[in-house]
Amino acid sequence: MAIFPPYVIERSSRGERSYDIFSRLLMDRIVFLGSAVDDTVANIIIAQLLFLDADNPEKDIYLYIKN
Repeated sequence: MAIFPPYVIERSSRGERSYDIFSRLLMDRIVFLGSAVDDTVANIIIAQLLFLDADNPEKDIYLYIKN
């Protein structure tokens, strides 16, 4: 059985838009690590960190790790 991430709805003056929760967190510069780290997970986390750093190297990036 596939498990899908929850979606959140963001309302603005332009209407509503839905995001999966992890995409929405990334927009707020929050990276979430919630599983064991293998090569695939490590590559995803690194890509997210590099993307956020390239987007704005002056802003903080928040990394949450579930242990």
